[in-house]
Parts: sequence; C-alpha cells; structure tokens
Amino acid sequence: MTFTIDGQFVWDFWTAYDEARGVHHLFHLHAPTSLGDPELRHRNARIGHAVSADLRTWSRLPDPLPDLLPHRSPPPAGFDDLASWTGCVVRGQGSWWMFITGLARSDDGRVQRIGAATSADLTSWTRGELLLEADPAYYQLSSESWVEEAWRDPWVVRDEYGQWHMYVTARDASGAPGCGVVGHAVSDDLVDWEVQPALSSPTGLFEWLEVISVVRVEGRWVLLFSCLSTEMPMASAGAGGIWSVPVEAPGSPVDVSAAVRITDESLYVGKVVEHLGSAYFMAFRNRGLDAAFVGGITDPVPVTWRPDGRGLMLTSGSAEPVV
Repeated sequence: MTFTIDGQFVWDFWTAYDEARGVHHLFHLHAPTSLGDPELRHRNARIGHAVSADLRTWSRLPDPLPDLLPHRSPPPAGFDDLASWTGCVVRGQGSWWMFITGLARSDDGRVQRIGAATSADLTSWTRGELLLEADPAYYQLSSESWVEEAWRDPWVVRDEYGQWHMYVTARDASGAPGCGVVGHAVSDDLVDWEVQPALSSPTGLFEWLEVISVVRVEGRWVLLFSCLSTEMPMASAGAGGIWSVPVEAPGSPVDVSAAVRITDESLYVGKVVEHLGSAYFMAFRNRGLDAAFVGGITDPVPVTWRPDGRGLMLTSGSAEPVV
C-alpha cells in the first residue's frame, strides 16, 4: 500500500522516529495535481506530515510548518517564501530540529538556501531563519551558464565525537559538466554552521547528487543519493536512479565514482529507515511504464549490503538491484 494523497502530487520525503511513543513521522513534499503538469510541483512544493507505527499504515497530520507557507496576502518575505523543499529531522539537545531547503520569490527561486525549525514533540514546529548559503570558494553559484544555484536537501548526522555534519546537494565551483559534489558543513550545536569544502571531487558523471543521506546498515556507514540520466553527462536514457556507496564515517571523504545503483529510475529519493532493529528501503514512485510521473511513497522493503560490499541491495520487492 503506497502512501498517497488524493488531489496531491507526493514525492520527496524524510522520516523521524519518536522512540518514546513508538511512532514514525513522515515528512514529505506535496503540491496540488490541479497544477496539471507534474513539473510545476517543484515551485509549489509544501511540506506534509503523517505518522505510522509500522511504516505501512499512515495517518495524516496538519502540515508541520504553516507559518512557512506563502498563503497569506501579501505572503511573508523570507528565504522560503516561494517553496519549501526537501530536508531532514534530527534530535538535538532539548528539541527536534527540522532542516529544510527554501526557495525565495526575491530571486524567482533560482537560489537554494537552507533554514531550520524546532519542535518539542515533532508535531508543533517553530519557524527558524536562514542558516546556510553556498560558499563560492567551494561551490557554484547561479550564473548565466547555470541558472539554478544548487544548495539543497540537507541531511544532518552526528559523528562519534559529537560534531554535526550536514550533507548538501551542491555543484563544484568549477561549473564543469558533471561537477556534482557532496556539499558539507559542520556545527557543534545545530545553530552555528561552517561551510566546508566538498567531501567528494567532481567525477564528470553527475550534475548533482540529490537528496543525500548517510546511515548505518548492519553496523557499516553508507551514503545514498539519487540522480536521473538527464543529469548524467553522456549517460544513456534510463541510466539513472538511486545510488549508494560505502563511507568510513560521518564527515569522511566520499568516492562518488564507486557508487552503484540500488534501483532504476522508476523509483527516486531512496531512504533507509530502521524499524524494530531492521533496515528497510523506501522511495517515491517516479516513473511508470509510460515514463510519466507517478508519485506516492512506497511501502518498506528489506535492504542489505551487496555480497561484494560495494553498496546496498534490496532483498525483496518489485525493484530489483542493478549494477
């Protein structure tokens, strides 16, 4: 049973687990299907919210960040007054933190920025302000040659020494074809962040690495990202999908050229979610057999390491692992 909403496109998502209540919280992007063209969903994206005890049966809750939505007249000005994009939720000292991507009306959504909100219970959220923008010393900014400034999809994880690492979809300052890199920032308190050089080098393979996540599976760290063939220079049609590559630990270098596919382009934005001590894979339905956008978030599928240790593979389900 796929998570869908009548009258809404549903796509990118992230989760958080409330251990005290035994409840998974699903945060996802949505936009009205009345837009017609699914591509228009990106500039109309809002963050939705649902909860589940088993990752299969979901109950919708009100959107978590109503104060971030430009529904008032005139709409509030801010880094995310045009649209709210993908993020993550982590448990900090005394509160939960949601990091999100924002698009602003002031530059017609060309520049992506990262902000945050906080909550005591994962349900009632207090809006934060802009936290991070791309540093031109390391990352490509908006220009005539590449209008979209990629600095999005924050994923935050803590290392064994207590430092927080933020992974960001970004492009190398060179702007060369296939210069997608693993953007990086660090913080000691989730409030003050310092942008760092990328954790990977440009490979020429990917224009960007979307919706990065870094998790442990069976005691080993792995990084996941997504990229479609349309953003892979010289790749054949359909060669994209969801990718994974082993990493030593949070903040360690990433060898993007060693990444292997978990699924093809029928699914996108793959996430590993732990439930009852086991690792499961979830994604959104990207394309059907007619190549049209589908939408909706899949049920969990067991996931494990490939026998060669080069990345992850699904152990059951309709999406088969590919090299």
